[in-house]
Amino acid sequence: MLQTLIEKWERSVHQFSTVLPAEAIKFRMEQLGLKPRDLEPYLGAKSRVSEVLSGQRQPTVDQIRALHTHLRIPIELLVGGIKHEPPGGRAPSAAAVEKLRKLGVMTAKETIEAFMARARSTVPNVAMLRKTRTDRTNAKTDFGALEAWCAAVMIKAEGARVPAGATHDGERSARALAQISRASDWPQKLVEYLTSIGVVLVVLEHLPGTYLDGAAMRRADGVPVIAITVRHDRLDNFWFTLLHEFAHVVLHLNSDLPVILDDLDVNSTDGIEAQADEFARNALIPSNIWSSRAKGNMGGAELMAIANAAGVDVSVAAGRWRFDSGDYRKFARLLGRGEVKKHFNGR
Repeated sequence: MLQTLIEKWERSVHQFSTVLPAEAIKFRMEQLGLKPRDLEPYLGAKSRVSEVLSGQRQPTVDQIRALHTHLRIPIELLVGGIKHEPPGGRAPSAAAVEKLRKLGVMTAKETIEAFMARARSTVPNVAMLRKTRTDRTNAKTDFGALEAWCAAVMIKAEGARVPAGATHDGERSARALAQISRASDWPQKLVEYLTSIGVVLVVLEHLPGTYLDGAAMRRADGVPVIAITVRHDRLDNFWFTLLHEFAHVVLHLNSDLPVILDDLDVNSTDGIEAQADEFARNALIPSNIWSSRAKGNMGGAELMAIANAAGVDVSVAAGRWRFDSGDYRKFARLLGRGEVKKHFNGR
């Protein structure tokens, strides 16, 4: 009763102004130590971030969802008095359509409508992509282009054959995958091993407006598909993305969740994404090896010793150290830049 009376008195004496979305975002940025560029995965280009922070533009529905999901800003603080922008259409951009033709998955005279119809007739699960909204997709995503990319992946995956009854062994298979990174002929060994455990690998560049690193999907017959874009042409990024998507295959992919899409530049608080991140880290370098050997000030020889102990390529250890330490200047030459795409041209 006292609390109710006090609150009533406070409201009669003090006028509290409504918090604007821009103010709520700035307050959360200050709490988390974020800079405006850190908001680009959630709000879009630098100019769009500036417009939202200055109050010139109201966050869209997708931006509000991203800010709430990734920065935990209450939705009621992000909804202002200005009408939200209408959601964009489903047709991909002309640049995305042209990229599909360049990649050879869409014929020169084929329309995007005809391409999508062909995809749906070949792979019924493509129809479910229309409902896809994931926790780890960029707020700038062109969802029409995203759907088209997924359709292209599924078309390419449809022709791949895996042995009848082939299956994976969870963490043991993950460790075997990680250790292939050391082989001189790792692209061939990787495809062969994934096929032997009943998983299809598709490497397909991302389309303009999709901001993807990888995806885990299920074919119509239930066979899991790992798709990698090689958006960042580095060995460390490739192996982490691969094991992250394999984690989704092992832990999360099912008939109710047939598609999981990942932009790994976007932080996520989603439970399955945190699980996949942890699974991938431990598969590449087991926690007991990393915790006992890794330190803040390391040299190349010490990093190589960790890679040797884990049985993985040194680029994997270099990427892990840079991420954990937040120092992205060190070990840059050990990341294997330009060592991925050249092996998968035409796959």
